[in-house]
Amino acid sequence: MRKKYIVRLSEEERKTCAEAVRKLSGGSEKARRARILLKADADGPGWTDERIAEAFDCRRQTVENVRKRFVLEGFEAALERKKQAVPSVPKLLDGEREARVIALRLGSPPPGYADWSLRLLAKRVVELGIVESISHETVRRTLKKTASRGARSRTG
Repeated sequence: MRKKYIVRLSEEERKTCAEAVRKLSGGSEKARRARILLKADADGPGWTDERIAEAFDCRRQTVENVRKRFVLEGFEAALERKKQAVPSVPKLLDGEREARVIALRLGSPPPGYADWSLRLLAKRVVELGIVESISHETVRRTLKKTASRGARSRTG
């Protein structure tokens, strides 16, 4: 079957691929894509997709996808990982909700407590109806993210 997407690497692109293979670890996806491009090069070895897939322990479809991205989107896009358009898990806290969690943390703890614990904060956030459910780990990440922003702005 005739290939729809033909890879033809320039000398500079070959050098970039060879350098990526040399510098990156064997299991690196970028190194694998670089190896695929080098072997798929019509002006080089010109291996078949099946042979490349077998050599680099991946599916034939993976090789076809790398070829397609090279032709349609360019060399850099084929070499780099495709960015995810929409996160797998949507953000639980938007800016307004984050602000409410931070404000809660900065306020006084409930009677009988000296300070807020992450689990206590998470429980209170649910009680106040800010979100339907939240883990203490999400609260921790939110507070850590905002604390590091504040630290940078004070020192910078």
